Amino acid sequence: MNTTTVIIGANGFLGRYLCRHFARNGREVVAIARNKKGWSGDGMFLQWDGKSPGPWAYALEGAELVINLSGSTVNCRYTPENRKRILASRVKSTEAVGQAISECRVPPKLWLNASTATWYRHAEDKPQDEWHGEAGNGFSHGVAEAWENAFFGAKVPAETRKVALRIGMVLANEPDTVYDVLTGLTNRALGGTMGGGNQRVSWIHMEDFLRAVEFIARDPFMDGLVNVTAPDFPTNRELMRHFRETVGMPLGVPATKWMLEIGALFMDTETELVTKSRWADPLRLREAGFRWRHPKAADAIEDLERRRGLSGFFREAERRSAGARAWLPAATR
Repeated sequence: MNTTTVIIGANGFLGRYLCRHFARNGREVVAIARNKKGWSGDGMFLQWDGKSPGPWAYALEGAELVINLSGSTVNCRYTPENRKRILASRVKSTEAVGQAISECRVPPKLWLNASTATWYRHAEDKPQDEWHGEAGNGFSHGVAEAWENAFFGAKVPAETRKVALRIGMVLANEPDTVYDVLTGLTNRALGGTMGGGNQRVSWIHMEDFLRAVEFIARDPFMDGLVNVTAPDFPTNRELMRHFRETVGMPLGVPATKWMLEIGALFMDTETELVTKSRWADPLRLREAGFRWRHPKAADAIEDLERRRGLSGFFREAERRSAGARAWLPAATR
């Protein structure tokens, strides 16, 4: 049986963790990206342009799992040029993967395609699950909708199960990520409430993200849409308090919306990334029996403080994973 796992967008934040995770678990990994910058070095690397067929497509033949994460960063100013780039990078790459799968003699068993929790409306009043969630509006929702339309509209063989992952904010102690930025602000006494402070945050610890991908892959009846988030939805006010408690900073200067606008301009990003309320409830994972190792934001933030970078993340996991030894009396170890 071909147990190859193909990860497209392998040099991005999520891609490099997935490459390392599957390689450490004995899987044959094929990493596909536009270039090697950012790639973890795990598996075999193939290059593509993100929109056209090419030799990379042969890696999908008979693969057990294909994960498409390709897409330009949203951590930028939403200028007309950047909006066009963000949208095209997601739609074109998804269409290219769909075409490659449709031409396989032995199609892959499962195609997981990234999407985003920003599909849902700005919600501070109730959670949004996969069955009853309400569509949002604006640029971010439009990107999510076009992305998913390209995915579900791809005409692939019936043997290929398809799941769109509506991913929340993934937390890992990695440079230039949300965790890193919020920790840095907190250490400088700038980790106070942002905007109104009541906006909900949909997040997930990186370890649970990796486990959720494995869980979905093992469940042959899970297809369609899945929210990949934690079952805890702190407000921004609560989240920033957790960061202050973790780093031991008693002071956190709050930032009003106009202050965030100025800060975002200097940081070349958008205030929407912190002011929009995202309350994506992982109903399908919960009902299928998934169990989070880090269900609470406070505990997740504290855990990640000790797990700096890709190597630190997996080294700490290895130390804590004693297998059967964990159940033996200390005298017998």
